[in-house]
Parts: sequence; C-alpha cells; structure tokens
Amino acid sequence: MFQNNQLNNKLSTALIGLAFASSYSLNLAYADDGADRKKGYEIAARSDRSDTGFGSSEVEAVMTLVNRAGKKMSRVLSFKTLERESEDVGDKALTVFSTPRDVKGTALLSHAQILTPDNQWLYLPALKRVKRISSANKSGPFVGSEFAFEDFTSTELKKYDYKYTGEETIDGMKLDILERYPLYKNSGYTKQVSWVDQTVFQVRKIEFYDRKGALLKTLKLNDYKEYDGGVWRAHMLEMNNHLTGKSTTISYSDYVFNTGLTDKDFVKGVLKKIR
Repeated sequence: MFQNNQLNNKLSTALIGLAFASSYSLNLAYADDGADRKKGYEIAARSDRSDTGFGSSEVEAVMTLVNRAGKKMSRVLSFKTLERESEDVGDKALTVFSTPRDVKGTALLSHAQILTPDNQWLYLPALKRVKRISSANKSGPFVGSEFAFEDFTSTELKKYDYKYTGEETIDGMKLDILERYPLYKNSGYTKQVSWVDQTVFQVRKIEFYDRKGALLKTLKLNDYKEYDGGVWRAHMLEMNNHLTGKSTTISYSDYVFNTGLTDKDFVKGVLKKIR
C-alpha cells in the first residue's frame, strides 16, 4: 500500500509538472503572438501615416492586360483621390477609362469604409446606367483585369488585423513582413502578406490568399518617387494571378497633389456626366 501511495504521489507530481509546463508554454505563445500583433500594427500604422496630408491627387496611367499566351491589351485611365485624414473615415476615389473605345467613359466611384463593405458604383456608358457593386461581388475582376473591385479602394489602416512575421533582405533592401487579415465582411481574401521597406516605410509586395487559403495573386509595387511633403507613390504596379497565368500592370505618370477636389466631385451623380 505504501509503495502504491508513493507511486501515485510521483504520478500526480509529474502530471502537475506537465500541466504547469503546458500552461507556461501556452501563455508564452499567447504573449509572443500579442507582441507580434502589436509590432505588426505599429509597422502598418507607420507606413500608412507616412503618406498623409496630401489632400487630394490626380494622375493618369496606362493599364496593360497580359493573357496566358502573352498577348497584351492596353487601356488609358485616370485616378482622382480625396483624402480623409481621419483613420476612422475612408478615402474617396474616382477611376475613369479614356481609351480604347469599347471601355471609354467606364468609371468606378469608390467610397472606402472601415469595418463595413466599401461603397462602389460602376458606370457603363454602353448601358447609360450606374450599377452599384454589391458587397458579395467585390472580389470579382475589375473590367477584365487581374485587379478586383476590392483592390480599387484605399487600404485603410483599421480595415485589418496585423501580425509581424519577420524580415527579409531583397536586393539589398531590408523589409518587414506582415500578415494582415481583413476585418470587413465579404472580403475575397482570407489574408494578405505584405513586405514593407524599413527605410521609407513603403509597401513593396503583397500576396493575396483566396477564401480557401491558397495563394491567388501577387502584387509588386516598383518605381517609387518622393513628392514634395514627403509623399511617396509607386509608379509601376504588377499584379500576377497564379491561377489563371494572367497579369495586369498599371504604369502611372506624375502625380499632382492638392488639386482642390471636394466631396462634390465624388458623388454618384458625377458618373453620368463623364464623357
């Protein structure tokens, strides 16, 4: 009986020790996860806030669609953006195609939101009507490109939860790697992984993972230029779709800032006035 009691006591002590070790490891993992999430948010916030204060902007660009066989098709378009400096209110944007003829006058008006689906309206000149893009369709391709409607609204800081996962050096540039998880409903992505440079805090690459958790697309942002006031903009965007083998590039001309745009330039009624 005495030996049995000793054995039971040793077993109990071992189980208590195992439970304590498991609890300690679990708490340590939660602590590490919390620290990584905090660091991820801080890096994302620094990047987002590095480009505030531009007021409004206008720029022209060329969009080039490349199919799996390498055949190219180009379109000319323009972007107008109205900044909302509060991090609790999303920016407004207007995208208008001017060539070729089959898409001329096609326009997308976007009012970025934070935790609710973005408000977006598409004007199709052939139909002479404005179509509201439902929250369930924002993952669909925008005018046949590899960019989704969801990609054409501003990346607001508070739309995501963040996690720092490490750093990487590419072509001599040190980059922080962040995972970000959409907090808004009906996103076409379960997560995005972004590479943010440690010098001027700009995003250099983003991987997009679909609703099944598989890598869907990769966006590379190149040819950054600094404007007066310390505002940085990438002048070449390349989106590659890993499932279709297609890609879309957008090459931007020089930006013009503080152009005097107001909320009246971003109401639904302006869409039908576009020529």
